[in-house]
Amino acid sequence: MLPPYLQEMQTQVETVAHAAGLDFFETRFILVDTKTLNEVAAYGGFPSRYPHWRFGMEYDRLAKGSRYGLSKIYELVINNDPCYAYLLEGNNLVDQKMVMAHVMAHNDFFKNNVYFKFTNRKMIDEMANHAVKVQKIIDRVGIESVENFIDICHSMDNLIDPYSLFIARPPATRREFEDLIEEARLAAADAPEAEKKGVRSYMKGFLAGDRKNAAETPGPSIGLRKEPINPTRDVLGFLLNCAPLEDWQRTILEIVREEAYYFAPQAMTKIMNEGWATFWHSRLMTHHLIDASEVIQFAHTTSGVTAQAPGQLNPYKMGVELFRDIEHRWNRGMHGKAWRDCDDYEKKKHWDTGAKEGLQKIFEVRRMFNDVTFIDEFLTPEFLTERLFYTYDYSRSKSEYVISSREFSEIKSRLLFQLTNGGHPIIAVTDSDYVNRGELLLEHRHYGVDLEVPYARSTLENLFTIWKKPVNLVTKVKDLPTLLSFDGSEHSSRELPVSAVGG
Repeated sequence: MLPPYLQEMQTQVETVAHAAGLDFFETRFILVDTKTLNEVAAYGGFPSRYPHWRFGMEYDRLAKGSRYGLSKIYELVINNDPCYAYLLEGNNLVDQKMVMAHVMAHNDFFKNNVYFKFTNRKMIDEMANHAVKVQKIIDRVGIESVENFIDICHSMDNLIDPYSLFIARPPATRREFEDLIEEARLAAADAPEAEKKGVRSYMKGFLAGDRKNAAETPGPSIGLRKEPINPTRDVLGFLLNCAPLEDWQRTILEIVREEAYYFAPQAMTKIMNEGWATFWHSRLMTHHLIDASEVIQFAHTTSGVTAQAPGQLNPYKMGVELFRDIEHRWNRGMHGKAWRDCDDYEKKKHWDTGAKEGLQKIFEVRRMFNDVTFIDEFLTPEFLTERLFYTYDYSRSKSEYVISSREFSEIKSRLLFQLTNGGHPIIAVTDSDYVNRGELLLEHRHYGVDLEVPYARSTLENLFTIWKKPVNLVTKVKDLPTLLSFDGSEHSSRELPVSAVGG
């Protein structure tokens, strides 16, 4: 329960936020001290999570940053209905008011952005349920076994497909494969008795998980299809359906996967989400919520949030500047074919059709875009030139980083590359019965950057622990198509024909 003066402040902020057009879930603020805020932040904003050493390590990092003045958490908000957010005891009233305005905009973004459409809006309860489930497993099989398996799952928690939630047909699974098998059986109804027996024997072994014996059985001639039927980026989902896991392992993998999908939209919209919140807290504060005596404190705090060090990308700064640029351009009609075709610098500089569509446009952008499409669609040469953007690379001759380009296409390409899939490699499962021995085959969709081979090998080892049979990864190493393999005891690699690697 907030003290009365903060409750009154919340009512004021919500009133002006609604009047400005923001649409958000009920917001519940919780006032906490620094220690509690660091504990909650270590849990990703949730008051309860399953026990794991990673959360303790994160708490230690946050506590030291706070203790030595290296960092400070101003706001922490959870995508939930109702939306929960935390206020730090000891903050001055201007900062508390600014945090409330910032949170209202985050809340609006969570509720209305399309990439959050399928997230669990009761995730606080779900996280608590996960904690209870894991604790029961720990009591049954021991903390060491559980933590080791959670480590394995965490090492692969980026191997999901966030876009699969928006596809009507989910990735192919064992159940879909079994449906095809049933169709095959019906199609073979008129086949000779010997062939029918071959189908039954083959499938009995396969569906029992004994791929080796199934492969040695005389194969049916009815064209059974491999699993997965289509390559799937949801590696965790595939393992959940098909890997020979114990029940407690399957439960933990399911928990890690569910939480990975919950957090994925936040990674996909970091620039937009923080930019949207900064845009609105700035507007609401300067237009409605502060008086002259509070301006300096507000400016000091906001400048710290949006400060951008040379060579670094601050999502708050990039996001708010792009939203302001979009509003400005659409208010003056600085878009469309006529704008693009105009090559008169002075005319474009003073262009103004009186359209006044900026506010409508930014709400539309907030609803429909993620960071990649946001940058791709609205980043302009003029935007980068005015803000002195550049790319940089390491110079061996000078032993330091130097500016390598100020070209718009180069800067935009670098940004999009960094944002695509959160900067993680794109990996897909292509075959669970590789070389007819039940081996797992994955493919790295190569877009110009090689995998870090030591990390790739560690991931293959973890995959082997789950799959229980050799695992293989098709990738490129120094532009050469390569198959990385791990058979449970040693790693190997061999070159492949050029056609073996996509990308």
